[in-house]
Amino acid sequence: MGPTPRRARRWRWASLLGAAALAVTAGGALACPAGAAGTNVDFATHCIPPAVAGIPPIDGTTTANVSADKTSPKVGDTVTVTYTVVTAAASNPTDLALPADIMTPTGKVTLGGAQSGDITVTGPKKNPPVPGKAAFPSFSMTGTFTVTKAGQITLSPGDYNIHTSYILELDTPCTVITPPAPVSQTVTATDGTPANTRAISLGSASGDAGAGVTVSGKNFTPGAAVTLAGRAGDKQTADTATVTANAQGSFNGSLVVNDKATTGIVAYEGASWNPDKGAGPAAYAVDDNTPVPAGSQKLTTTVKAGTLSMSQAGDSVALSGVDFGQGGASTGSLNTVTVKDFRGGPAGWSLTGKVTDFTGPGARIDAGRLSWTPACAAKAGSPSTCKAGSAGTVGSAGATLASTADGTLTGGEFTVDARLSLDVPAFTPPGAYSGVLTLTLT
Repeated sequence: MGPTPRRARRWRWASLLGAAALAVTAGGALACPAGAAGTNVDFATHCIPPAVAGIPPIDGTTTANVSADKTSPKVGDTVTVTYTVVTAAASNPTDLALPADIMTPTGKVTLGGAQSGDITVTGPKKNPPVPGKAAFPSFSMTGTFTVTKAGQITLSPGDYNIHTSYILELDTPCTVITPPAPVSQTVTATDGTPANTRAISLGSASGDAGAGVTVSGKNFTPGAAVTLAGRAGDKQTADTATVTANAQGSFNGSLVVNDKATTGIVAYEGASWNPDKGAGPAAYAVDDNTPVPAGSQKLTTTVKAGTLSMSQAGDSVALSGVDFGQGGASTGSLNTVTVKDFRGGPAGWSLTGKVTDFTGPGARIDAGRLSWTPACAAKAGSPSTCKAGSAGTVGSAGATLASTADGTLTGGEFTVDARLSLDVPAFTPPGAYSGVLTLTLT
């Protein structure tokens, strides 16, 4: 094979250059989810393109905002934040048009005021085509944090990174030159149920009757008396011990387990088990080595743990039509989802959904215009109680459809439904529009 023609070499280099340029500045045209929009703020940004691009670092100004779905949360609430880069630091420096859906953004939002730290945010792999020399559209990333303290909590846009998948897999980190960036959003948290971050771990998962097991704990109240106890299903056994948490809220203790029915071990503050001031249960089993009397036979059986799964009654929903010039609510019902939790442990589950924009004849209807009213019911005999998610916007960031809480013993079978409503703008061009609602069970 002869040398590569000069023209082909130039085209390949232009492709790489274009991809690297997109990694510095491009974004997808994404819709912000419903919630309180933050103020647009400007901050100096230093972006480092991939070395293969041959482009020097770019120092420019990023315009961004941070929105929150709750501006008056309570302690213990989960707040969803959306970090939107409105205007990136540069434009496409080449004449090469860049293709759609080649970039995936990630970043962080900085907390200040009553609560500190960084929130990791991510965005979908989505961007429109970018003409040569054109400005890049905005992109959005979402994440969550749990409120742990009452007071005003500030949200500032932070560093972000653009990963591109075009010709090569490339990363371009962009950092705030003088952190933190200006505050874009403030939420005011009020007292509520404090987030329970207590946790325990065991030195072993099983042992003989009468043997001790090491129990380690963290994030308990410093100096608090902590009860260690065995659990037999949803009941506490007579096997208990008391330890004291140190100044850091940690402890190491030992619990002698005699009850052969023990299935787990918990630790808690106070006179009795309280999931808000305790941790566990951590799985534990007692080895039954009792000798079999003469003339007897020992019978054993095993209850096998199953899986967490879901199924749905169909994969398409026809919403009601609306009139051009009138618009309004296009309604329908979600196909019933059946969740089966046959794991037999302490963990609950969460079923969430998110939707894409609705695309049609040369136009689209924003994902943020889809809302739902969830409903959930547990089959008789199920250990867990099903909680329906809040009525409201679904959007591209997603929302909770239904969930069950953690507990001593969880599980069961559940049916989940929802009424759907798409708010169609009055003068949306006539035609059929469709979007994809994706459900995720965790």
